Amino acid sequence: MAPASAEQAQEVAPGIWCSPGLTNSYLLTTSDGRVVVNTGMGFEGPVHRANFDAVDSSPVRYILITQGHYDHVGGLDTLRDPDTKVVAQANWEHWRDDNERLLPYRANRSAFAFSGRLAEGIARIQQRFGKKLPPQSTATADIVIDDRLSLTVGDRRFEFIATPGGETTDSMVIWLPDERVCLCSNTFGPVFGHIPNLVTIRGDRYRDALTVIDTIERVRALRPEVLLTGHFAPIRGADLIETELTRLRDAVRYLHDATVAGMNAGKDVRTLMREITLPDHLEVGQGYGKVAWDVRAIWENYSGWFHHGSTTELYPIGPESVSAEVVELAGADALIDRARAHVAEGRPLQAVHLAELVVQATPDHAGGRAVLKAAHEHLVAGSVNFWETAWLTKQIERYS
Repeated sequence: MAPASAEQAQEVAPGIWCSPGLTNSYLLTTSDGRVVVNTGMGFEGPVHRANFDAVDSSPVRYILITQGHYDHVGGLDTLRDPDTKVVAQANWEHWRDDNERLLPYRANRSAFAFSGRLAEGIARIQQRFGKKLPPQSTATADIVIDDRLSLTVGDRRFEFIATPGGETTDSMVIWLPDERVCLCSNTFGPVFGHIPNLVTIRGDRYRDALTVIDTIERVRALRPEVLLTGHFAPIRGADLIETELTRLRDAVRYLHDATVAGMNAGKDVRTLMREITLPDHLEVGQGYGKVAWDVRAIWENYSGWFHHGSTTELYPIGPESVSAEVVELAGADALIDRARAHVAEGRPLQAVHLAELVVQATPDHAGGRAVLKAAHEHLVAGSVNFWETAWLTKQIERYS
């Protein structure tokens, strides 16, 4: 997953061209002009525009936005023509307003995963198009979809289907019924066939597991022969797509039901995060979301922030307020020695708990920082998850 860099679009289905980027942008040619699906970030717009103009220079009749994330709407001003109509799901304003009111917060919380990639990508685009690149466009829509809408453009039929269980509540897919092609972008997350994030660690609104299940079923029921996603190559084959979506639907349902059963049995969230795993026949990848994270998201989406674990949850005084006292009483050297032993014996999280006490009290404590680096290196060695790896790598850099 990297900023747009391709020097030409690739035809991925008859009359459908992909310009890859932070989210793939697609061009669909018709006998009455062009249709574009998603527009990338603002600085990616010139790449997508040049790649698509090289394929077909007819007017852009419609731009279809599959969701309101920045990497879907940022290039709107570059991709649209004077008479272009923008189509989005009816919740688009709600999502745009969230983005605008929380822009500094979300940008800072995403930086650990994307800042390096963005800087490198922008530099490459500047080499091709010059230093001054377009700013991020403000999301707009001329046509909004509540649930479903059909549209014909020249010789091509489109159906828009709301999928509020996608990455955002304004998610929708574009269905080409004559070709059995579904442009689903990141409806199922950036890595198809992997468990979705019900809330990302960068910070986002919770996604409801039952709504996710309904969204998966909406697309599965179409029986598509091709899925064009937001990242990587198309997913081809009706049977393969059916199998993957059925397993994904059933995996999310299993996590939901097991979490609810555990809550009703009086189990706390961390116990459920440890205990709930997917059975072999429902095993899906965890490259973007994680099973344990989704268990916690389901628990908190139903139950909120108070975990009934400690009175201190109710008040604005956290455990860090007594870190220095714990270190003074126990001794920094004793805590770090025990933390080193935890790392050596394969218990990096226990090591992090202890070493963080020391570093909170004395930020430059060399032993504490060394143990934290070693513990995070141990954790990253076992990670296959994009977000987890990005976070752990940043922490390793922090303590180096």
